[in-house]
Order: sequence, then C-alpha cells, then structure tokens
Amino acid sequence: MLRVIPASPNEPKDQGRNDMTNMGKPQRWRGTHPSMNDKRNAAGNRLNHPKQKAKMLPDSNSNRPVKKEATKKVLKYDTEEDVAVALAKYTADLSEKYIKEKGSFSVVLSGGTLIDTLRKLVEHPYKSSVDWSKWLIFWVDERVVPLDDKDSNYLLAVQGFLSKVPIPSSNIYAINDQKSPEGAADDYEERLKRLRHEKKRWVTFITDSPKPPPPRITFTFPVINSASDIAMVITGAELADTVKLVLGTANCDLPAGAVCAEGELTWFLDKDAASKL
Repeated sequence: MLRVIPASPNEPKDQGRNDMTNMGKPQRWRGTHPSMNDKRNAAGNRLNHPKQKAKMLPDSNSNRPVKKEATKKVLKYDTEEDVAVALAKYTADLSEKYIKEKGSFSVVLSGGTLIDTLRKLVEHPYKSSVDWSKWLIFWVDERVVPLDDKDSNYLLAVQGFLSKVPIPSSNIYAINDQKSPEGAADDYEERLKRLRHEKKRWVTFITDSPKPPPPRITFTFPVINSASDIAMVITGAELADTVKLVLGTANCDLPAGAVCAEGELTWFLDKDAASKL
C-alpha cells in the first residue's frame, strides 16, 4: 500500500490517491501482527498506508466491511529465496515509481518473517540504487511494549532491515511506547493525521491479543484498504489451508479476505504456501 506522506513541511503534499505500499506477511507471526485466523483483529498484513475514505460498503448482516472489487495478482514461486528476490524487485520498482510521481515512498510494515524476506533490498543492486532518503516507514500493527523489547515489531525491523539502509530517522514512525494501548493508538493516529490532515479513525487498539503480550495497536480496514498497492507475503506450508480458504472462497470471513487495495493487491507465495491452491 503506497501513499505519499510528506515527512516535513518542505515535502510536496499528495493530491492524488493513497500511495502507501503495504507489506504484509500473515505467517509465522512473531507476536507482531494480527493472525489471519484472529477475527478480532483488523486484517492480514503488508510493503500500506492511509487515504481518505475507504471504498467499502456496509454489510447489513455483520460489522465487517464489504470489500470493493480490486485488482488481485497471485504470484507463486518455488522457494522462499525466490519470493525474497521477487519481493525486492517489486518494492524497488514501486519505490522508483512513487518517488518520481509523488516525491516520497511510504511503506507500512508488518512483523513476523516479512522483515527477513525483505533481505534482498539491503543487497546489491538495491542498497545503492534505491533512494532511501525518500522512504517513510510505518507499522500496520505493533505490540505495545518497549521499542527495545524482543516482541517489538520496531526492533525486529531495525535489526533486520532499517539499520542496514540509510533511511533518515525522522522518516521512521514508531509508536510511543510510554503510553497505554489506547493512548498509543490515539497518539499514532494523531501523528499520521497531522501528516495527511485527515479526521477519520485510522488506528485502533486491543488488549486481548491471543498472542502474548496481549496489548497492541493496529490500522483499521479503511486505512489498510486505501493503499495503492498491497503485498501479502506468505511462505511455508503451515498456512496453506488458510491461503486456500482466502484465495479460493468467494465470501471468505477471515480478516485477510477483506483486504484489498486502491490499485493492486499482490500475493507472493512460495510452493509450500500455494500447495493447496
């Protein structure tokens, strides 16, 4: 999910659609992102970002949003290594595109093994060719723990990715880990809204996540689905049944089934994850 969000008053404001790239990886969660099977949480995960009003219709039979029709692409690869190579090119290409069009590239990260699968971006040729100074980093959800806690999505991203590329620290938007879950959600939402001058609800919180520690904040569906591009990155056989359910069922009631994008939703699957499709 991509969206241009000025990092400072000197950067151009985005007058177009949400240009944030949302990268999600709904597998092997490391206590960092809503489970695809956790119906209490917002959604799957994603390289995502908020726009104005989600184009979703109310469901008269439930509180779930009804997703609009969107372009969806499912890419299957033999190995996780192949997924990592493809994901790096996909991300670098989107970075180049949106920096040229908008002046910046906003990336919303999830946790889990996604960060490791982004490893090719810190290698040749991307480490030197990507304009890292124009990247803006956000988190689709985060455990409300100290930023240096082993369960923190922020720490996971710093150790595996952010410390290896020259993204300005002022362009990295972590949660305020000194606040309560509700306070952290309100604070994160307010900071995002100051960037985009928006007034709608973007960030919510829960205190009973099934994966400990229980408190976390998470983007809402309107934010997730307002992204220009979303990458759902899944490797390994443990979620093959869930992948089959989400991609093979017309009206899947799992949160990941309600994820869509303003532009294109791309699923990156290795052979094991796609084994039951």
